[in-house]
Amino acid sequence: MEMSHRSKPYAAIIEAAEAKLRKIMGIPDNYTVLFLQGGASLQFAMIPLNLLRNSKKADYIESGAFASKALKEAQKYGDIKVVGSSKADKYSYIPKVDPSEYRQDADYFYICANNTIYGTKFHEYPETGNVPLVADMSSCILSEKVDVSKFGMIYAGAQKNLGPAGVTLVIIRNDLIGEVDEKVPAMLNYKLMADNGSMYNTPPTYGIYMLGLMFDWIEGQGGVEALEVRNREKAALLYDYIDQSELFKGTAAKEDRSLMNVTFVTGNPDLDAKFVAEAAKEGLVNIKGHRSVGGMRASIYNAMTLEGVQKLVDFMKKFEVENKEA
Repeated sequence: MEMSHRSKPYAAIIEAAEAKLRKIMGIPDNYTVLFLQGGASLQFAMIPLNLLRNSKKADYIESGAFASKALKEAQKYGDIKVVGSSKADKYSYIPKVDPSEYRQDADYFYICANNTIYGTKFHEYPETGNVPLVADMSSCILSEKVDVSKFGMIYAGAQKNLGPAGVTLVIIRNDLIGEVDEKVPAMLNYKLMADNGSMYNTPPTYGIYMLGLMFDWIEGQGGVEALEVRNREKAALLYDYIDQSELFKGTAAKEDRSLMNVTFVTGNPDLDAKFVAEAAKEGLVNIKGHRSVGGMRASIYNAMTLEGVQKLVDFMKKFEVENKEA
């Protein structure tokens, strides 16, 4: 935690973390890996500041709260088009967009791959041709196999599947790293960060060390492919019960359901509150839905075991029997 980031031992730590990530994720050589700060939210501004270099246009799919925040930030810097939005339906599904709406001269096309609050995800990514696809994968990175070459840039806050909060992972195609307006702050310049190996200033050294340990763990589990099998099994267990339940109902469109965040309700806010309180007594914590939507949300990230999901399902069955007349 106190090691100098300029020392040879720390250089070995950050280089090993990057090498292991490249291996388990299959990152091509023409992509740069950056370990940045500021959380995923800082990328909402950093992306347009760096990528709006030619037409000053970008297309966005507004599929949730964080996509909406990214959209609002980007609108400060260029001609931003919303090609699809599910906001009017409380982001309960991934917008189905006609590719003819995509602008071929856009500098990039933006999506949020998984929407934690609403429990939805992209199961198929937009085909954007020569327009770089930029994806916020904060809550689904390394949960399933992804072809990095399909994206111009992938980024993720660490605190879901990677490690402790404080590190933001950026994987960006080299041709998208270029000179930017001189008014762009140094700390928000991808080129400056890339030229300095993520160490223009002191990086979150301990957090990056922890990421390296997590990448080792993932490899030891059998890699991302093995985690994807496990994650699909966990999600299926929970969704299958919800679908046959007479008390609980899923809130996300079935075809767009997230593998990481399972959202559900009883239809009675008081009963939802009772469920959350009683679940906590059983050691099932953080099950309360986001304050903006209510209900319940089970976040079943890589670290959650199948046994943990089974315990939740068993409790839900018990709760349903005891409260089905409520």
